[in-house]
Amino acid sequence: MGDEFYAIIKLTSGEEIFSLISIDENDGDPLIVMQNPITMKILHSHHGMHIKVKSWIEMSSDDFFIVKLDKIITMTETKDEKLIHVYHEYLNDEFIEPQQSSGKIKPSRSMGYISSVEEARKKLEDIFNNSIES
Repeated sequence: MGDEFYAIIKLTSGEEIFSLISIDENDGDPLIVMQNPITMKILHSHHGMHIKVKSWIEMSSDDFFIVKLDKIITMTETKDEKLIHVYHEYLNDEFIEPQQSSGKIKPSRSMGYISSVEEARKKLEDIFNNSIES
């Protein structure tokens, strides 16, 4: 197998893939070996620019995929540190084992949770009672 490098690949299907790749010479017929290929899509909103990242083949548990050269329109090596960072962050998040839970998530302050209904009712009653006494 040849040297590994990060590349953006445009397939004949129209898909654009970002992956760590190597080129394997198979009896004179080169093959592209992609490791953990992903797709990236740039989204623009009023909050700024975001990148949506997902696995190229979402239902597969394989890490390596082989593509014949005739299925590739173009391929370019990239050394863009931001893209490589996004790629590695996505892979690190993907490989974290999900914890078994009941499916219930306890709200936190970052989700907008400030207090329980009982605590909020007590505070509002105190404010109301104080305004009546004034």
